[in-house]
Amino acid sequence: MKRLLVLGAGTAGTMVVNKLRPLLADDEWSITVVDQDNVHLYQPGLLFIPFGSHSPGGVVKPRRHQLKAGVELVVGEIDLVRPNENEVSLSDGRVLPYDHLVIATGTTPRPDQTPGMLGAEWRRSVFDFYTLDGATALADKLATWEGGRLVVHITEMPIKCPPAPLEFAFLADSFFTERGMRDRVEITFVTPLDGAFTKPVASRMLNGMLEQRDIEIEPDFYIERVDDEAKKLVSYDEREIPFDLLVTVPLNMGADFLARSGMGDELNYVPVDKQTFQSVSWDNVFAIGDASDVPTSKAGSVAHFAVDVFTGNFLRHIRGEEMTERFDGHANCFVESGGGKAMLIDFNYDQEPVPGKFPIPVIGPMTLLAERRVNHWGKLAFKWVYWHALLPGRRLPVPTSMSMTGKELADTTEIEKEKV
Repeated sequence: MKRLLVLGAGTAGTMVVNKLRPLLADDEWSITVVDQDNVHLYQPGLLFIPFGSHSPGGVVKPRRHQLKAGVELVVGEIDLVRPNENEVSLSDGRVLPYDHLVIATGTTPRPDQTPGMLGAEWRRSVFDFYTLDGATALADKLATWEGGRLVVHITEMPIKCPPAPLEFAFLADSFFTERGMRDRVEITFVTPLDGAFTKPVASRMLNGMLEQRDIEIEPDFYIERVDDEAKKLVSYDEREIPFDLLVTVPLNMGADFLARSGMGDELNYVPVDKQTFQSVSWDNVFAIGDASDVPTSKAGSVAHFAVDVFTGNFLRHIRGEEMTERFDGHANCFVESGGGKAMLIDFNYDQEPVPGKFPIPVIGPMTLLAERRVNHWGKLAFKWVYWHALLPGRRLPVPTSMSMTGKELADTTEIEKEKV
C-alpha cells in the first residue's frame, strides 16, 4: 500500500486529495491529510465581515465534511518533517510515514515579527482582517468608530490575496460614504510597493481609483516598527505616518515546522520548481498553494489552477514518467471597489493584466480591467462555487492556463520603461 500524505486541509490541500482520491485505487493507495483543527475557513469572506455584509459563522464549515470518502483526516499539530526518513512527527508524539508528501500548509499573518504591532493597541486601534478573530473584532470597532485617520497598511510582500488591502480601502470609502461620515475619515494606503499593485498595468489603474476616492497612497514604505503609544508607523527611512485606526496586513510567513525541518526559505516557503511544484531537494515532496515559493500571487485562484496542473503530473510521476504539464503562473483576482462594483484582473508569470472578457472570450459575462456590477456579483457567487464545485474537485469552465483569446494586448512600451 502506497501512502500519500498531505499537510494542510485548506483550499489547496482539500482540492489535492479530492481530485486524487478517485484516481488512485483504494486498495493501492491510502490518502491522509493533516491539519491542526477541524475548521475550514472561506478566506475571501473575511474581507466583508468588518463591514457587516458577511457573518463570522457564514464562512466556516467542518473540514471533514469537505473531504471525499476514503480520505483520512488527522487532527493534530505538525512538529517536524524528516524528508530523508519519509516521515512526519506531530506534537503529540504520533509519527506518520509517507511515500509521497504534499505540503499545503499555506501562509499565516505574523504580527509578532514587527516591533510594536502586538503592543497595547492591538485589537484596540490596531487590527488585522486576515484572521476570523481579527475581522470580527474590526467589525465591532467600525460599528462604533466616529472617524479620524484610517491607515490601511501592508508590511511586506508576498501576502495572501494581494488585492485584499486595496479592496479594504475601497470598501471603507464606500462604507463611510453610506454612513454619511466620509468627510470625517482620512484614508491612507501604505505599501512597500512603488504603486498600488504588483503588476504595472493594474497598478496604474488602481492608483487612479485611489485618487478618485480621495485615498492617499504612501508607496515604498518599509515599516521598522509600530509606535503604539504615539499611534504612528515608523519606516526604516524614518518616515512617520500617524493613525487613529490602523488596519494592517502583517508579515506573511509559511509554517514554522518548515523552518525546523530545514525545508523552507527565509519566510518558511518551500522552494519548488515553479511549473511542476516538485521540491528542488526531494523528488517525492511537492508544495502547492501558498506554502510554495512560486513567484505569483498567493491566492485561491492560483491554488485552483496549480492543483489542476499538479494532478496530472502527479499521476505521471508515480508511474515514473516525465511531468509534462507546466503551470504558467495563472491568476485572476476580483478587486471589490465599493458601491456594488468590482474589477477583475487576469494574468500569469509573463503576461500583464489586459482588457477583455472572462471566463468566456468575447462573451464574458465579466469584464477585465473595468469596474462592473457583474464582477461584484461574480465575486459574491464564488462563495457557492467554492463550497460546491472548487473544493470537491470538480472541473470549472475556466482555462487552467491563461488564454489570450478575445483579449486586447496592451501597449507595453511604458511598462518596459518602468522595468529598466
